[in-house]
Amino acid sequence: MSRLILATTASDTPMGAERYQREISAAAPASMPGWKVSEVVARSMRSPLSGNRRLPMNWLQNASLGQRKMLGKLIYGSKDAIVHRMDLLLPPGPGPDMATIHDTVAWRFNDEASPIKAAVEEAQRADAVICVSEFSANEVQELLGVRNPVVVYNGVDGRFFNPPPLEDQERERLGLDRPYVLHFGGASERKNLKALAEAWPVIHQSRPDLLLALSGPPHPRRTSLFSGLPGVRLLGSQPEALMPSLVGSAAAVVVPSTYEGFGLPALEGMAAGVPVVAAETSALPEIVGDAGLLVQPTAEGITEGVLDAVAEGSDVHQLRQRAMSRAADFTWQRCIDGHSRVWKALR
Repeated sequence: MSRLILATTASDTPMGAERYQREISAAAPASMPGWKVSEVVARSMRSPLSGNRRLPMNWLQNASLGQRKMLGKLIYGSKDAIVHRMDLLLPPGPGPDMATIHDTVAWRFNDEASPIKAAVEEAQRADAVICVSEFSANEVQELLGVRNPVVVYNGVDGRFFNPPPLEDQERERLGLDRPYVLHFGGASERKNLKALAEAWPVIHQSRPDLLLALSGPPHPRRTSLFSGLPGVRLLGSQPEALMPSLVGSAAAVVVPSTYEGFGLPALEGMAAGVPVVAAETSALPEIVGDAGLLVQPTAEGITEGVLDAVAEGSDVHQLRQRAMSRAADFTWQRCIDGHSRVWKALR
């Protein structure tokens, strides 16, 4: 019997990469009939998170290729199993080894997690590498020297299509008593919140009826940029079950990032039929296509895009329809089918 081991890491703040891990892990057994599919969920030695392996994560960050391979033999066991690492921090398997690489931010941005010391060599040696966009695949080829990465697009959770509106009690709790523009996700430098902060006072002056809602894990950059600005609501992290309604009830979703390996917030906004204003950079044009407003990642570009998105003319209505139609092509079933083809090719 063929064996597949999905190697993931435990997390208490599920962002795009963690949602990807969860979707693939949940769907893999049914997509691989006749295979034995198991999961290694790694956590640090003292982590309170759930998992089935405790690993020295800090040590793994700087361990040599040889050291990581030895640990991989202990973790995964049989050489016959295909090991699919969904986090580059995890060590390679002793047999067929593959990895998912979402982006190359660790090598490009100083305020992101530091690159794993052995990651480049391991990626070059891997039997297969999956990337989540053509942009990401090109980055992995040019920056990391990986040959022939396979592009498999992420999907979007079906709950984002036609979500129920935010209930009045939730609006009151969040302070969203007026129409709002939503940004959700991280606050690292590449998210380009500085340009959004520069754009917002101009937008607010033109449309004082609008709020700017910012959702995501607490971050000092977000707080320092937006505290004191008029009409801003810092929501913090919100329950995952609430996000479809929070997105679907927005007047617009803004994704001003200068670098995204995929851009799941843009896709989730599109699925909900909300006008998406996205920077014309990295993977965002590839994902958004003509179903959103692509703008320059500057204060001026963001201002113009947001004001156009909330104008609610006939062109915006057509944009909403195109957005939902395009988002419907990005299913997790298509994603798992793409993974299944790669797994079977390594058998």
